[in-house]
Amino acid sequence: MENMSILVVEDEVNIARVVKLELEYEGYQVTTVHDGLEAWQLMTDKDQQFHLFILDVMLPGLSGMELLRRIRREENTTPVLMLTARDAIVDKVTGLDQGADDYMTKPFEIEELLARIRVLVRRSQLTQKPVEEEPKDELLTFMDIEVNVDRHEVKREEQAIDLTPREFDLLVYLIQNKQRVLTREQLLDRVWGFDYIGETNVVDVYIRYLRQKIDKPFEEAYIQTVRGVGYVMKEPTA
Repeated sequence: MENMSILVVEDEVNIARVVKLELEYEGYQVTTVHDGLEAWQLMTDKDQQFHLFILDVMLPGLSGMELLRRIRREENTTPVLMLTARDAIVDKVTGLDQGADDYMTKPFEIEELLARIRVLVRRSQLTQKPVEEEPKDELLTFMDIEVNVDRHEVKREEQAIDLTPREFDLLVYLIQNKQRVLTREQLLDRVWGFDYIGETNVVDVYIRYLRQKIDKPFEEAYIQTVRGVGYVMKEPTA
């Protein structure tokens, strides 16, 4: 409840004092006023921030119901707990219809009031949490090639290209190192794994597979051979 601020608007001074003492004992910061007009001034003061309003229905200046109407008209979503000495259903219905979050009839047990406040505060905190954005997929691009790393999807000129997992990993590493000449040993280490046991010509085989799908169906070839060294992904020179 640290820094949780509550405005109590209650014209019965003794009730306001008891509520204030009990709430402060629970760790809340409490401001009490006994007049509706004074309450409205606090509610509209930009330097004041309250996390909960406790409003008596019968108040001098402005009634609790009028305060509630004004709060919601200003699109203020601060939780409101209404207090009334009248146990009339019409009062409860009116208050709830106007946007009250809860309603208690005086006299009340302080333990019940505290319990209802905890529920309202907890509910408010949950609704005010920022919505976490969905993590964005990692995208790689080179010229007209688009690779969605997370979805294992590849497109060139908006045409979907179906690659095996190894072909996909090889393409990703080539694009991540575009314009850089990669040796067969580097490709083996990063695509097949450092513990791969086998001939380096497996790289040549998969480069050929990849070219058949990425380059051959299109006008320009991006996977280029650097004789005696390895391969590079780059824009073809004229």
